[in-house]
Amino acid sequence: MAELSTALQQPMQQPLALHHWPSQSCYQQQSTPPKPPLVLLHGWGNSSQTWRTLRPLLQQHLDLIAVDLPGFGDSPASAPDFDCLLQWLGQQLPDRFHLLGWSLGGMVATAFAGRYGHRVASLTTIATNASFIQRPGWSRAMAVPVFEQFVSSFHRDAPTSLRRFAGLQSQGDERERALLRELRRTGQGTVNGDWHTALSWLGQLDNRSTLADLAVPCLHLLGEQDALVPAAVAGDLLAGNPGARVEILPGSAHVPHLGCPALLAPIIIDFLQADPHRLDKHWVAESFGRAAAGYDAVAHLQRQTGEQLLAGLDTGTRPEAIIDIGCGTGLFAERLQRHYPGSCCLGLDLAEGMIRYCRQQRHSGQHWLCGDAEQLPLADGSIDLAFSNFTFQWCQNIDAVMTGLARVLRSEGKLVFSTIGPASLRELRAAWREVDGFTHVNRFTAIEAIRQALVNAGFRIHRFDVTEQVQYYRELGDLTRELKALGAHNVTAGRNTGLTGRQRILQLKRAYERLRTAQGLPASWEILQVVATRS
Repeated sequence: MAELSTALQQPMQQPLALHHWPSQSCYQQQSTPPKPPLVLLHGWGNSSQTWRTLRPLLQQHLDLIAVDLPGFGDSPASAPDFDCLLQWLGQQLPDRFHLLGWSLGGMVATAFAGRYGHRVASLTTIATNASFIQRPGWSRAMAVPVFEQFVSSFHRDAPTSLRRFAGLQSQGDERERALLRELRRTGQGTVNGDWHTALSWLGQLDNRSTLADLAVPCLHLLGEQDALVPAAVAGDLLAGNPGARVEILPGSAHVPHLGCPALLAPIIIDFLQADPHRLDKHWVAESFGRAAAGYDAVAHLQRQTGEQLLAGLDTGTRPEAIIDIGCGTGLFAERLQRHYPGSCCLGLDLAEGMIRYCRQQRHSGQHWLCGDAEQLPLADGSIDLAFSNFTFQWCQNIDAVMTGLARVLRSEGKLVFSTIGPASLRELRAAWREVDGFTHVNRFTAIEAIRQALVNAGFRIHRFDVTEQVQYYRELGDLTRELKALGAHNVTAGRNTGLTGRQRILQLKRAYERLRTAQGLPASWEILQVVATRS
């Protein structure tokens, strides 16, 4: 198969057709900030009309944006290459959204999430394989000769091929005959050059490595009787996309959104609304970016812990390349540079606001990069010392963090970091439980899960110290204002996005006041400090 062509750099000339279907839920319309919409990408030979049965079920809960891919539905025929398509989608779609794709649309969605993961809140695929055709190490897919035969027949006789394709999509479904009639009755549009281009993408795309590296929550839905994407690939998808949720829809073929929408919709909605403690990375980055200017003035505990990490570093070694992950305002990246003069020090942070602050305020020769600790944008074996202070608690997948660090560190490279454990802010969490059922306090990874992630990634642990520190405040507002100034207030998916009424604030104050000691209102922090070496 030919390789995917390189990206076109010119801006989009003809906009793709986007259909906006606002939520019918009053809560969705009133939420502040608004919930991310759900973007829908259809499969080959179809258009946004394929969502007509599923749409009203999802629209009860979510704002929907359905895209017509180039040459399908209402989008103009433009024959872009694949990288250009991703670029065009990036230009037209919102800053933040959930992404759902069916069949080819699922493969496009996966590739988009791999490139623009910071904008994708979650990824859902329906009847989608990591590779549509068989490849070495990926046998649960369509045989290459079968695919090539279909491509050839489509070039010779498109109408006959499309009728056969409709039969394959409905084959084996409990409602096979009704589905086949529906697919053939509604038609699939006017064939043009983009149809041939999009068909070639099915043979070229290989998303296995993309899925393995994704840091966004993923749901993969497969039809039990699917003749195009075998349900047996479920185990391979799960093995290649650790942490993903994979479900097989009983009695369903390749078009479950038409065949069993009443079964499909609750699974999708449950996935999008599940795990209220999941961190919303977009809001993490926004929150810390806004806090940049005043961060150092209130980050007393963070500074104290960072200085302890620095004091334990070996001055007898001379690491050539150092990275400060979650560098924040650049304070410790600057100190690392002074600690190891002559080294190359890179400060990396998820928040663009923090990186802008570093570039404006730090002038000691460090380099600054906006990036995600769960998807380190660094070459293998390029770092001698990785330093991180109070950052990994904002990562959803600690296994991905440690695996990535093991990849970028050289042999015998050192990892030094601090983070906080789940016992942190337990007083605030307990007080909120007396008020309502929303998630008001961030949940942090268990200490033992961090140890196991280090071991699994191949690190030798030299130091693994857990301590508790309690800070005291005169009033509850002093604590909450400090958390907000630090950018460390609630950024979970299950937070209450509406206004918090005066009565509930009074309830919170009364609940927290019962914890008061002679020193003031306590706020506990469980702090972990680690020194480890890559084997």
